[in-house]
Amino acid sequence: MLYPCDFTYKALRDYFCEIIANGYKIITCEEYIDYKKAGVEYKIFVNRIDIDTEFTKVKIIADIFNELNIKCTYFVRLHAKEYNPFSFENYKILKYLRDTGNEIGYHSEIIDQSVIWNESAEVCLRRDINVLNEILGIKIKGVASHGGITGLNNLDFWKNRKASEFGLLYEAYDHEPEFGLFYNSLYVSDANYRWKCYENGVLRETDNRTIVEHSMDNHKIIYSTMHNDTFFKEHIYE
Repeated sequence: MLYPCDFTYKALRDYFCEIIANGYKIITCEEYIDYKKAGVEYKIFVNRIDIDTEFTKVKIIADIFNELNIKCTYFVRLHAKEYNPFSFENYKILKYLRDTGNEIGYHSEIIDQSVIWNESAEVCLRRDINVLNEILGIKIKGVASHGGITGLNNLDFWKNRKASEFGLLYEAYDHEPEFGLFYNSLYVSDANYRWKCYENGVLRETDNRTIVEHSMDNHKIIYSTMHNDTFFKEHIYE
C-alpha cells in the first residue's frame, strides 16, 4: 500500500515501478518535443526534477532513476543562496547527471536578477544559458521559471517572448504548439509535502492523489514536477 504523503526514497522508487507497470513510457522534457513531432499514441510520463534549495539529494534520486533505467530533466538554479551548483561536490553531481543521459535545464530567476542587479532580463538569460553550456559542455534546450521569495513572477518574462528567440526549444510552462505541455497534460507536483494536480492548465482544487494513483486513470500524458528536497530516507527532519 502506498500512502498519499509518503515521500521516502523507497516510496519514490515504488511509485515509479508502478508507473512503469501501468504502461507509461518515462521521458524527459526535451524528448516530449520529439514525441509530439512523431505523433505516437503510447502513454507517456514526462519526468522533471527542480533543484530548488539543496543538491545532495539529487544524486540519491538520480541513482534510483538509473537503477530503474529511466531518465529525467533536472532544472538547476545558478544564483541560489542555498547552494552553489559549481562547488566541488555539486559540480561532480551535475556531471554525473549529464553523463548518465539525463537532460539538464536552467531553473531561471531572470526577473529577480533584473530587479536586484538593475540589468536587462534578456542579458541575464543569455549569460546564464552560456554559463551552463560552457561549463558542462552541453547545449541546454529548455528553462523552467523558478518561483522564489521575492514576490516577483519570473514567468512574466515569457508573456511576449518565445524560447526560440534565445536558442531554446521550450520554457516549461509555455503555450507554444511545439511544446505547450502544461496545457495539454495532467500536471502533477509535490507542493509542501502534498500532491496537487492541474488538468490542461486548470487546478483540480481537491485532488491530492499521488502520481501513482493518477497513472491508474490511464491519462495519455502525465507531466510530473518534483523537487529533490521533498524526499528523505526516514523522516522529513533528518
